[in-house]
Amino acid sequence: MNDLAPDKSAALAEINNRLFFRFFQAANTLHTKGTQALNDFGVTTQQWSVLGALSRPQAAQGMSVGEMSRYLLVSRQNLAGVLGRLERDGLIERATAEEDRRSRKVKLSAKGAELWAALAAPIHAFYGEALKDFSFDDRLAFIHYISRLQRNMAKL
Repeated sequence: MNDLAPDKSAALAEINNRLFFRFFQAANTLHTKGTQALNDFGVTTQQWSVLGALSRPQAAQGMSVGEMSRYLLVSRQNLAGVLGRLERDGLIERATAEEDRRSRKVKLSAKGAELWAALAAPIHAFYGEALKDFSFDDRLAFIHYISRLQRNMAKL
C-alpha cells in the first residue's frame, strides 16, 4: 500500500516516468553517438560491448556464451548474431574449453585485441565528453545508483 499523500504519489509517479524515459533516451543516444564515434572502425555498439567484455583480464582465457550473456545482460539469441559477425570478421575465436572439452569459449583473436587497442582512444574520448560535467564523486555515485536500480529491476 502506498503511504504517500495523493499529491506526493502523483509527483513520485511523474518523477519515476521521467527517470525511466531519460534512461531510454540515454540508451538511444549512446547507441547513436557511440556508433558515430566507432564508425571509422566499422564496429557497432553491440560489438563494442562484446569486445570490451572479452578485453578484460578476467576474460583472458575466454568466456562461454552463457557467461557473456549474463555479464552483458543480453539474451543468448541476441548475442549469437553479434558473435557470428565478430567471428566472420576474425575479431574473436571460439575454442574448446580446457576444463570441459564439450564446452566452447569465446575470446579475442589477435586481430580483435589489435582493434580493441585502436578503439581505446576514441572510446575514452567519447566517455570523457559524455561525462565532462560530472566530478569524480558524481561518477562514483552514478555507478552506485545505476547498479542499485539494475539489481532492483533484476528482482522483478
